[in-house]
Amino acid sequence: MRVHLRKRKQTSKGRISLFLEIYKGSSINLEGKTKTIRDYEYLNLYLVDNPKDNIERQQNKETLKLASNIKAKRELDIQNGQYGFITKTKSKADFIDYFKHLAQNRLESKGNYGNWDSALKHLINFSGNRITFQEIDEHYCSSFLEHLTKKAVKKNGGQLSSSSVASYYSKIKAALHQAVKDRIIVFNPSIDVKVPRVIQKEREFLTIEEVRAIEKEECRYDVLKRAFLFSCLTGLRWSDIHKLTWGEIEASKEGVRITFHQQKTRALEYLDISEEAFSYLGEPNQNKSEIVFVGLKYSAYMNVALSRWVLKAGVTKNITFHCARHTFATMLLTYDTDIYTVSKLLGHSELKTTQVYARIIDKKKQEAVKRIPSIKR
Repeated sequence: MRVHLRKRKQTSKGRISLFLEIYKGSSINLEGKTKTIRDYEYLNLYLVDNPKDNIERQQNKETLKLASNIKAKRELDIQNGQYGFITKTKSKADFIDYFKHLAQNRLESKGNYGNWDSALKHLINFSGNRITFQEIDEHYCSSFLEHLTKKAVKKNGGQLSSSSVASYYSKIKAALHQAVKDRIIVFNPSIDVKVPRVIQKEREFLTIEEVRAIEKEECRYDVLKRAFLFSCLTGLRWSDIHKLTWGEIEASKEGVRITFHQQKTRALEYLDISEEAFSYLGEPNQNKSEIVFVGLKYSAYMNVALSRWVLKAGVTKNITFHCARHTFATMLLTYDTDIYTVSKLLGHSELKTTQVYARIIDKKKQEAVKRIPSIKR
């Protein structure tokens, strides 16, 4: 490796930034082209551009001397194997196993394990059960991103959304970033691979009037109707409602609470529900291991029955079961629940996930515009 002291003029601030450019060799991609591998270390040292007097010239001289000393230190570190030194044993370590370990840490810390686990499955599908760190370069990272964008599919066979692509690839970047910290690799090869812009899809939801309309209509499957309306009033996903047991429901003087592990994130959640939501559970069963919504199945005929039911109520929107969760979130925001509370009720680990719903509340936007005072006198 070679170290060079470089300068970059900052015209807007009238100064010159000093940084180190560290050459780490080269690699050959699949097209046979040689790509130089380099790293940069910005020193937070600056020269005065076009010094006007001896004081500024002396200041530049001292700054350059300090930068040169740092450069010499880096060169010495490289010679001693203390900077960017990777043993062959580490470089041949299995990235898949390393990624599994990081994903497991998210499970134990109640982090976003679900996304890490999904990213792992796509990683294995692309790479097989083993790939060493030394095999992962920028070309590999861009190829994996292309795989997510064009070839990877969801459980239902559909193409991944742009947000899923960005989420899964960010987990790979995070793992490689951690590998740099753990001194397994010298630099993160994914850092220059840009993820396509996330396209925000319109989230379909029901208004309170539309929920009331479908509540009055009969559905071919009563269990489907009760489960859907229960989701509208609690925000629970299909996966959590489908596996809900009577042992997870506890009634007390304070009300009814559901204690469960989210199927998606594996995180333990405590969800207080209303009496009206409780009424859609049906007759309580003393067998705590018994499923609440017996007979609820994810199938084509259930989906058709849901579509026919809402259409019979005069709702022409393209409604899926997950729209009930969107409905819960938008109703809370419409009726002035603060976004932090909404986030907790939905079981989101990050507030930015909940903020998506705030963008689609037209009523709030309309009220805000109407509050602007008249400019006419």
